[in-house]
Amino acid sequence: MNRQEQSDFKARNRAFRAFFQNFIKSQNGSQPDYILLLLSLMIAFVMFIPILYVIWSSLFAGTEQWIKLLDTRIPGLLWNTLSLTFTVTILSVSIGISLAWFVNRCDLPGRKVWQWLLALPLVIPPYVGAMTYIIIFGPTGWLKEKWMNWFSEYPINIYSFWGVVFVLTMFTYPYVFLIASSALRKMNQSFEDAARIQGLNTFQVFWKVNLPFLRPAIGAGAILISLYVLSDFGAIAMLRYTTFTAAIYYQMGNYDHVSASILSMVLILITLVFLAVERRTRLKQRYYQTSNTYKKPSLLSLGKWKAPVLIYVLGIFSLAVLLPTIVLIYWSSVGVMEGALDSRFWGYAWNSVLVAGVSALICMIIALPIVYLKLRYPSVLTNIIDKITYSGYALPGVIVALGVVFVFNQYIPWLYNTIALLFFAYIVRFLPQAMQSGEAALSLVSPRIDEAARSLGYSPVKVMLKVIVPLIIPGILAGGALVFVSSIKELPATLLLRPPGFDTLAVRVWTEASEAVYHLAAPAALLIIIVSMLPLRFMLKK
Repeated sequence: MNRQEQSDFKARNRAFRAFFQNFIKSQNGSQPDYILLLLSLMIAFVMFIPILYVIWSSLFAGTEQWIKLLDTRIPGLLWNTLSLTFTVTILSVSIGISLAWFVNRCDLPGRKVWQWLLALPLVIPPYVGAMTYIIIFGPTGWLKEKWMNWFSEYPINIYSFWGVVFVLTMFTYPYVFLIASSALRKMNQSFEDAARIQGLNTFQVFWKVNLPFLRPAIGAGAILISLYVLSDFGAIAMLRYTTFTAAIYYQMGNYDHVSASILSMVLILITLVFLAVERRTRLKQRYYQTSNTYKKPSLLSLGKWKAPVLIYVLGIFSLAVLLPTIVLIYWSSVGVMEGALDSRFWGYAWNSVLVAGVSALICMIIALPIVYLKLRYPSVLTNIIDKITYSGYALPGVIVALGVVFVFNQYIPWLYNTIALLFFAYIVRFLPQAMQSGEAALSLVSPRIDEAARSLGYSPVKVMLKVIVPLIIPGILAGGALVFVSSIKELPATLLLRPPGFDTLAVRVWTEASEAVYHLAAPAALLIIIVSMLPLRFMLKK
């Protein structure tokens, strides 16, 4: 290598080093700790491997297989999935907004109690709700027995498009209800007063003043509902309706991994489109209200509409909470009398606690370096790491499970058919929940505390472990609780990845309900709901 080549090589080396330093340099000009950075990169890479493998497998599945599915399966699945998603989203948003308005802005009797009661459907997994509605409205359900005593033809078909819409709507409207309730409580009364001075009535004020301020909340709730419907498997499969998630699961059951990867790729693209649309609309829907003229919103009198509104609220609560709870309590009591709470049941409960507890513990630990780097050393690289770790949360559990199967079967076969697959899938799926809670807690801690510790000679790792962690431990534990409950309720990933003979509460609900053995399914479902109330209490406090 001559002198000119050496000079060129050194120049390229300096340019690359400068680019890399600018790439990792935080916005405040400080350099992140390389140990934390390397650890976060490793975690992000591991989290992204299953999804990357699914995408890679679908792209190299072969043109013939793609054309075959595009001509046969994909058009029908697209129609089923998108029509269901749009219908459920529209109905859930309508119900959620109306309930939030009546509870937070009107003189509804017992409005403070309704704020808690109307959020309870969040703790009932839709597959559990689907089981209870089958018991009530199914071909051999309670309602048909009563109906046939009076009429000859039974009009309800729970195994239909509208049956699935009804079930998913009842258990997804709280996403909009909670977000809209928070927005309504913070709304400035001064804007409404100004509109009334201009001669607008209550209905016009709602459409021209309140609704624009609610649009961000509506958008946030709508995207949550849409992503949930896209990813749901349990309720859809129980009600015998086929969408992409159900089709992927059945292809996996038939060991047709190539078709499953192609269908997964299409669903990933649909999810990305939904996220892009939500981001675009959110950027165009920014509304601000000043604090210097803030006036707490007053309650509106319902007058003669008080009784109809109360009946409406009570009807939604009865359908979404009361009826399912009565069914579960009834069949659980039957199960208890017939010995359902035996050693097998407690074995399923222990399996659920084991995999959910270990997954929650790991998520709490590995979320720390990512969150710490994101908030204390924000940069292009830390932002990319954050986005990659969130990718598993935005996708259905069945796709994550497919990626885990690919990776473990190809490269780690000695761990295949072990509970390690469940741990890995739960971490990929629910790590963002631990990150969100930890980020919320860390954002309340002043960076000056870090600077003071660094001035005493502490490295960034020691600062995080000895100073920051003790301050944000409540947020970390709250995130762990969310991961724990989400893992206990997770169905498709558990069905696909559990070792032979390793059943959890969610699996037993699915298996026993599929065989109409409701006295064995109900106690497991009721226990899942009781445990799920813990994060709901945390969310309502926030």
